[in-house]
Amino acid sequence: MRLLFAGSPEVAVPSLETLVASDHDVVAVLTRTDSAQGRRRVMTATPVAQRAERAGIEVVRANRLDSAASGAIAALDVDLGVIVAYGGLVPKSVLAIPRLGWINLHFSLLPQWRGAAPVQRAIMAGDTVSGATVFQLVEQLDAGNIFATMTEPIGAQQTAGALLSQLSISGAALLADVVDSLCEGTARAVPQSGEVTLAPKLSLDDGRIVWSQPADAVHNRIRGVTPEPGASTQVDGKRLKILDAAIACETPTMRVGLIELVGKQVFVGTATLPIELLRVHPEGRKEMDAAAWWRGLTSESEVVAS
Repeated sequence: MRLLFAGSPEVAVPSLETLVASDHDVVAVLTRTDSAQGRRRVMTATPVAQRAERAGIEVVRANRLDSAASGAIAALDVDLGVIVAYGGLVPKSVLAIPRLGWINLHFSLLPQWRGAAPVQRAIMAGDTVSGATVFQLVEQLDAGNIFATMTEPIGAQQTAGALLSQLSISGAALLADVVDSLCEGTARAVPQSGEVTLAPKLSLDDGRIVWSQPADAVHNRIRGVTPEPGASTQVDGKRLKILDAAIACETPTMRVGLIELVGKQVFVGTATLPIELLRVHPEGRKEMDAAAWWRGLTSESEVVAS
């Protein structure tokens, strides 16, 4: 089949590579426009665009599927549109262009966690199982009929970044199987069933740690917002980004927000058990082990996170 692949971030690259290596023909890639990246704000193509260009595949760059982008897609004469984290809405007029419509690989067990941040929201909510779903793309948000689903356990220390990386690989195989079945005419989709939960895009505020919450809620939030937008707290009026942490199950309870060094370990009090800070990124400095950060503090009074 002739395929149009739509995707932008790194997690979409395994799916693109799997389809490129298949018997199908990826005739073009739809991705978001180049954006300024890094401290020097260098204009950079999306990871999907970079991979497509290395493979000699035509790239259509568009943040919105306006008449120009729609015309470019129509001219490709594709059988199927395949979307993985493109980052934009596909209007009804564009949904109708491919002969078989569009399918979407979504990193959740739909109808749970419909939206832009399914893995992050699942971890923040304390879910122990995640997965991926391939469904028929429709106008309503992540609401189409389901072709295939797979599950993955969520590790107790696993971050959103690590789980997304894992799902991007296993999900690519699931996606390829659905594409094959659509080509063979054996694909069957069933309506979604169960409770609908939403997973809106994360903001910087989602990464702010509230130490008055129980330790498991604090730890789930840290894992869910890592690496982006990142977990953070204020210490001595400066932002401290928490890169890695763990629940200190064998440590006595501490006052909420109080930071203490015990031996070579740094702990913060929560509503229940303390959280051990393992690796941090202080404002204006490089990332480092939490103990090294503690030794660099100049405050002689007790240290409290807020």
